[in-house]
Amino acid sequence: MSPNNESASNDATVLIVEDDLVTRHFLARTLEGKGYKIVETANGEEGLRQASNIVPDVVLLDLGLPDIEGLQVVRRLREWSSVPIIILSLRGQEKDKVEALDAGADDYLTKPFGIPELLARLRVALRNKSSNAAKSSVLTVGSLSIDLAKRKVLVNEKEVRLTPLEYNLLATLARNAGKVVTHRQLLQEVWGPQYTTETNYLRLYIKQLRDKLEDDPSQPRYLLTEAGIGYRLDV
Repeated sequence: MSPNNESASNDATVLIVEDDLVTRHFLARTLEGKGYKIVETANGEEGLRQASNIVPDVVLLDLGLPDIEGLQVVRRLREWSSVPIIILSLRGQEKDKVEALDAGADDYLTKPFGIPELLARLRVALRNKSSNAAKSSVLTVGSLSIDLAKRKVLVNEKEVRLTPLEYNLLATLARNAGKVVTHRQLLQEVWGPQYTTETNYLRLYIKQLRDKLEDDPSQPRYLLTEAGIGYRLDV
């Protein structure tokens, strides 16, 4: 999808859960102008009700809500919904981002942010939602192809041999392609819950993967670092 062709997403419904009236209306007008259908709510409980009633394609969620914490909204949504959740918050500390992503959010934007970046994050969220619905076992990004069903990885159509840990790490990132996966999530899924503080393992194995998959490991195209938070397989 072209960055200048937002109207192609005009069948997508975005639920905005934001208590600040000026911010909420600005987001609503801007996104409506780009072809999105918008539903606005000012608190967490109403946001949860609307998410159940309208089944949105994406949720834009503020953390500082007047009734319940935004993190609680994320956790309650994740009990029954896989809808993409993008956090929009003034809280810019790493611990806030990690906590939100661990709770089940898909992405995090710190206020103030640019509208072009928000639109790009929305496009990624919608692509991920669409690809998840299709349940394809093959993810192809540029010259990199990952077949999760056959446990096969190709670069430029040539198979790359990975160790079991390297493959499991890459597969975890592939299943969450486009999303930031926190250090804790990766360590828990790949190594186990007793290793959730061993971030040195991640640095070592990400380096090994980059050496095998990237054209220039020093300037990675696929395996991107989100400093202090985790890693993302760029789509």
